[in-house]
Amino acid sequence: MSIDDPDHSDAALELAAIEFLSPGRFAIDNPSAVQTPPEPWQAAPFVLGQTLGVQRFESSDSARQHALALLGQAHRSLSLYSPDFEPLLYNHSSIQQACVRFLLAHPRNRLRVLLDDASRAVKQGHRLLGLARRLSSNMQIRKRHPEYPVQSGAFLVADACGALVRPEPDQNGGYALYSDPGRARQLQRQFDTAWDHSLSDPDLRSFLI
Repeated sequence: MSIDDPDHSDAALELAAIEFLSPGRFAIDNPSAVQTPPEPWQAAPFVLGQTLGVQRFESSDSARQHALALLGQAHRSLSLYSPDFEPLLYNHSSIQQACVRFLLAHPRNRLRVLLDDASRAVKQGHRLLGLARRLSSNMQIRKRHPEYPVQSGAFLVADACGALVRPEPDQNGGYALYSDPGRARQLQRQFDTAWDHSLSDPDLRSFLI
């Protein structure tokens, strides 16, 4: 049969219709660019320089409340000794804000941090490392010299009268003091001795430049 054959159907000359089914619209589920800020912490209801007695605690939440209370009420000096900057205790926006308020409240206010090992804090981008870079004239971070150990675990001293002490830094338990100048001075002497012999950490130096 030739193409001129009258019986040749015109349909034979047409391509078969191709049925196309649209899959519709695609929804792309990208994560939101705006991150939800962490829940603010609540400070312990004690007054620096007034509350007497030992405030013992066993949980990380209580440790955070005491740390925030001491940092938020200090008016002159803060000295923190920590093995690794304890991110679960100090790497939080509430702690950072309390430190910012303290450092900006008076040009002579001073926050010193003494660490055994800063590598974890540098790797994770600890909030207070960034703060030390911004406010380097009032906040210093150093590495403890191995020949000058600190005997009291991890601790924070506020205004030479209050303290947060965690005898075993890898555990949650410890105690807080809000008006004990004798014990605070004892801890401060330990800190000052270790600080006077402390080292410049290469990890910290490169991060804080």
